[in-house]
Amino acid sequence: MPPLEMKTDSSSEIDAALEWHGGDARATIETLLLDCEHLRAQLSIASRHLSHGLTRGWLPTLERDTDALPDPS
Repeated sequence: MPPLEMKTDSSSEIDAALEWHGGDARATIETLLLDCEHLRAQLSIASRHLSHGLTRGWLPTLERDTDALPDPS
């Protein structure tokens, strides 16, 4: 079975995040960084409790593949 593909309009997600914080970009970034820190901690906990056999050899990583990052230009 092929993997599911999520199709999202990233600009509307960015606008929604900024709107949530009243247009304050700094507060938006702070919240996203705190969310990222929380998710990394949760991933760290989960990875310690996952069986290697249960995940069929897959292990989670904390860092994204740099090839998956958008081109800044």
